[in-house]
Amino acid sequence: MLKINENLSISDKYISINYIRSRGPGGQNVNKLNTRAQLTFDLRACPDIPDPARKRLAMTAGKRLTSEGNIIITSDRYREQKRNRDETLRRLGQMIRKALITPKPRIPTRPGPASRRKRKAAKQHRSKIKSQRRPVKPEE
Repeated sequence: MLKINENLSISDKYISINYIRSRGPGGQNVNKLNTRAQLTFDLRACPDIPDPARKRLAMTAGKRLTSEGNIIITSDRYREQKRNRDETLRRLGQMIRKALITPKPRIPTRPGPASRRKRKAAKQHRSKIKSQRRPVKPEE
């Protein structure tokens, strides 16, 4: 059971962890022990996550989301399986917590008087620079 916050926890049946050979640190045991943890989270099947958060989680997962709707997170940061497993669970929890936050809607605003004056002054300055590039007309 992965506890996300006081209202939400993810059941273990939607999370599976496999161990594979690590490419990280390990000394002489790097080619003998399976220390890299690969967590697979079934996003489509998990009913605990609300639909808007599920969509945001799918967007933030990016390349980690497979076509079957699974999120795959790997960790080979540490030399021990347990620490790598804990790291993947921590990262999954962090992703879900981030997806649960609804983004504040943007309220479009109009430019203020000072910014309009500044924009107009910049345009006049630019116009003056360009007008000085023109060839001088001969006087009649």
